[in-house]
Amino acid sequence: MNHMQVFTIGHSTHPIAHFLTLLRDHDITAVADVRSSPYSRMNPQFNREDLQRELQAAGIAYVFLGKELGARSEDPACYEGGQVRYERLAKTELFKQGLQRVMKGAESHCVALMCAEKEPLDCHRTLLVSRALEALGVHVEHIRADGSLEAHGDTMRRLLALTRIPASDMFRSEEEQMAEACARQEKKIAYIDEDMQEVKASRNGDDEHEGLHDRVHKKVS
Repeated sequence: MNHMQVFTIGHSTHPIAHFLTLLRDHDITAVADVRSSPYSRMNPQFNREDLQRELQAAGIAYVFLGKELGARSEDPACYEGGQVRYERLAKTELFKQGLQRVMKGAESHCVALMCAEKEPLDCHRTLLVSRALEALGVHVEHIRADGSLEAHGDTMRRLLALTRIPASDMFRSEEEQMAEACARQEKKIAYIDEDMQEVKASRNGDDEHEGLHDRVHKKVS
């Protein structure tokens, strides 16, 4: 039985020639861009139109899936305290549709999910999208900056070490330990909407003021 396979890659600061070499070395035939905003001021070679042109010239298909699988959700229900919660985002219909598009594409292409970060563990392509694909039975491999491959399971074991969560625990399952490790890392890297944070802070300030007013009013009464 052949298992479906998907790769991921971070464009980082690579020259476009090196990026294309990384793709060719692993026989990638389609790139699915999962950046919410497909542009880079520091690395303009990866701006959507420029990248698409280079990929097409190399015979590699390009599709933008940032709306479906990007880390910056437009749905306020996916945020808590102004920060995206991956668990909530993963439950949205739009995200599920994005996963299905990737899986459909993987039937006829060798697909690489692309985002910006060099390190897989610093990116939602690993903590959010790859985890969801693996849960659906897709085997995910991460293309590292040096061209080596890292199976998603090995990446997750690195995360356990990074977050200093013991590899074995008699009181918790491996799944529970991994969930905690992902939650810790997510807290560090997940997108924060500063406007939402300001609104929350303002509301909290109003609530505190109202609470103080009520306490003073009761004391006076």
